[in-house]
Amino acid sequence: MLTSGFLHLPGIGPATDAKLRAAGLDNWEKALAHPAPPLNPATLADFRRGLLESQERLDRLGPDDALWFSERLPPREQWRLFPHFRSSAAYVDIETNGLGGREAVVTAISLYDGKNLRSYVNGRDLEGFPEDLSRHSLLVTWNGRAFDLPFIRRCLRIPARMAHLDLLPVFRAMNLRGGLKKVEKSLGLDRDELEGVDGLDAVRLWREHQIGVPGALETLLAYNAADVLSLERLCLHACATHGLELPSGGKTRNPYRADISILARLKAWRKI
Repeated sequence: MLTSGFLHLPGIGPATDAKLRAAGLDNWEKALAHPAPPLNPATLADFRRGLLESQERLDRLGPDDALWFSERLPPREQWRLFPHFRSSAAYVDIETNGLGGREAVVTAISLYDGKNLRSYVNGRDLEGFPEDLSRHSLLVTWNGRAFDLPFIRRCLRIPARMAHLDLLPVFRAMNLRGGLKKVEKSLGLDRDELEGVDGLDAVRLWREHQIGVPGALETLLAYNAADVLSLERLCLHACATHGLELPSGGKTRNPYRADISILARLKAWRKI
């Protein structure tokens, strides 16, 4: 959790953080109470001020406070935000038309809050996503820094400036590498009939929806929903790996049903 680390403070890198822990200062309270932490005197005053501000912000737990911590934590350490801001987390994933530049379009978005899932579709209700996202303090994605967030900002023309827990660097630091589906599989999470469906299939499904193929949109939304429904469990796994066990939120059922005949066709395409 945030209170057991110092990497968000100015002048504190991994080596200094380890030095503080070796001295028995493994949380903010101990560090503030210690008369002479093992730090360079030039760093000590900023260190104490930073800890006091950290405590104040953690007491408030507002969106600006979440962003303050997020902007100061290394990407691999963003998991520390989750225990404190879990109740206001938005698990988000987007799908696109597969094109780049000015032709790039966000086709669908799933937003899951740990209890309820909402989908947004281009041409139907995509414009409602920015307002709904603004009600949350913490954005949780998989590879969102490189993919989802740039698309959201460029295609939807919203800044989306908020605390962001991108799980990809967090899991890489835990030596769990690969894409979301590979990591899910290594942790025993399965996607049932959607096993094997990927981003290229999502592009094909959108094109089929545009030409009126029945079931294509719901199959796309089922795939998009699957991409966010596992993110809370991945957050819990990351926290547990770092010694913090949190209560499970339970498993939310995917509200969409993929068309079996369409899935069979996608599978055949992948074999070509």
